[in-house]
Amino acid sequence: MIGGPERRARLAERHRLLPRRRTDDLPALVDDLVALHSSDPVTVYLSAAVRMATPSLAAVATALYEDRSLVRHHAMRRTLWVGTPEVVRTVHAAATRRLLGPERRRTLAMLAASGVADPEDWLAGARNLVLDDLERHGPSTARDVGRRVPALTRPLRVPSASQDVATQAAHTRVLLTLGFAGDVLRAAPTGSWVNGAYRYALAPDWLPGGLGEQEPEPAAAVLADHYLRRFGPATTADLQWWAGWTGATTTRALAACGAVPVELDGGRGWLAADDEVSPEPEPWVAALPGLDPTTMGWKERDWYLPATAADAFDRNGNAGPTLWVDGRVVGAWAQRKDGTLVTHYFEPVPPARRDALAERLAALAEVLGGTRFSVRFPGRVQARLLGGPTG
Repeated sequence: MIGGPERRARLAERHRLLPRRRTDDLPALVDDLVALHSSDPVTVYLSAAVRMATPSLAAVATALYEDRSLVRHHAMRRTLWVGTPEVVRTVHAAATRRLLGPERRRTLAMLAASGVADPEDWLAGARNLVLDDLERHGPSTARDVGRRVPALTRPLRVPSASQDVATQAAHTRVLLTLGFAGDVLRAAPTGSWVNGAYRYALAPDWLPGGLGEQEPEPAAAVLADHYLRRFGPATTADLQWWAGWTGATTTRALAACGAVPVELDGGRGWLAADDEVSPEPEPWVAALPGLDPTTMGWKERDWYLPATAADAFDRNGNAGPTLWVDGRVVGAWAQRKDGTLVTHYFEPVPPARRDALAERLAALAEVLGGTRFSVRFPGRVQARLLGGPTG
């Protein structure tokens, strides 16, 4: 039996949330979280910074855009992630390529609804035009590509349940499908580190060797093992949700990686084969950004997310910035327009632990250095934090 306290001790140790576990080795840091969420560009930088011995936004940018020891790519649950090249190649085979078929069919349906007589032929031609353009000009934004190849900018009708007619430029859909196919990767953004308007680059040009040709089933087993070593014990539902797999794929991946069943407080979970001995619990606190991999690592969250802290998440299950004490979410934080970091506590927290959290927030403020940012997926509590007095 592995109970909540032991799971929380594992979380702190393996996710580098203890002061003695901080490191400036960014590939190792990211690998210990499998990958960093990148739906919000701020998450990548702050998730790394809170785990670094010497936090540095410049070091993260260097790893992403100069050394390219970290790579941004669509992966689990159709979202953007940042991981090491080895992990990104694995997730591309295990998760991303499964998204290509549905995404391509959606694009073809949009082309047909927008009056294109032969969507298959149009999409094949558009693919070649975009790849040729990127080969000639190098990393480019969607706007750059559209300006140079105006024939691809025709508006496509976006399916909508409402009566409103929404459109999307065709070349942005082409770039999206090229990403799922592994032909292009996200390169540096056009502005500061909080900007999510990325350039696109040919995958082999940005990452030598590109994304490779791993087979999906063996890659899924590798990814399941990687996840369990960082997030285990976890339930089948946790892994299925995190990876965005079907139940059948999840079951096969658990069997193929040799996952070991274990009893948890709420039922059965899984550990990686030859899992290491659990650490002894020790006190710790953390201030984590929105969509941090630790907060978003499990579907079944009762063992670290008290019912009182439910408003740290939005209604779709996305976590805003959170405050942690000894492996439990106890509060939330936000940045106001003047740059001030403010907090809300969901439950009583001893003064000494509040002081420790204040130190972590002060360290984050120093990293931000006056930069203002908006949380892309705020928790329900964020409105209270930004619009009224803190609790």
